[in-house]
Amino acid sequence: MTGLARTERSALCDLFTEVGPDVPTLCEGWRAADLAAHLVVRERRPDAGVGALLKPLAPRLHRIQRGYADLPWARLVDLVRTGPPCWAPFGIPAVDRAANTVEFFVHHEDVRRAQPGWEPRALPEETQELLWRRLRSMSRLLLRGAPVGIALRRPDGAILRAHGGTSYVTLAGPPAELVLYAFGRGEHARVELLGDERDVARLAATRLGF
Repeated sequence: MTGLARTERSALCDLFTEVGPDVPTLCEGWRAADLAAHLVVRERRPDAGVGALLKPLAPRLHRIQRGYADLPWARLVDLVRTGPPCWAPFGIPAVDRAANTVEFFVHHEDVRRAQPGWEPRALPEETQELLWRRLRSMSRLLLRGAPVGIALRRPDGAILRAHGGTSYVTLAGPPAELVLYAFGRGEHARVELLGDERDVARLAATRLGF
């Protein structure tokens, strides 16, 4: 496990242990146990994970995921914390960096921000920079369903034109918050939407992300 992916995995597991299996998350319909089970299946059961792409196999995916969600909580959290076996694709460091850096950051916030009294974390500048780089490579896919053009602006003024359109809305905020907005967590991301009032309303009503 590498870098930010490792750090966020560890922090998420610490939070799992603190809050327990039954608290809500920002993933609609999922408790903490359901989110933890998703992470385990994603990394350890690629045979089941294809059910997320192929509808005929979805019932099997859901059945396997429920089985993990029903494990004793400490055991399930330990499976998330220890990560994939060495033979699994996610056990390859390059794959871990590419696929888990943002995944674990977002899911950590899915648990944090579903609890009362949350505030954004004060993240190190290098973390913000890494999330900005990831956002540059993922933004076109994440924002493909936006009804207007989107420009992303970070606090130092750097701008990324992330989605084309005849009119634009600018999303302004730290990279971490922009990542969360792009992943469909708009209601819980501290991002300012700047532009024509009608365009802003249309974007705010659109579900983004995968």
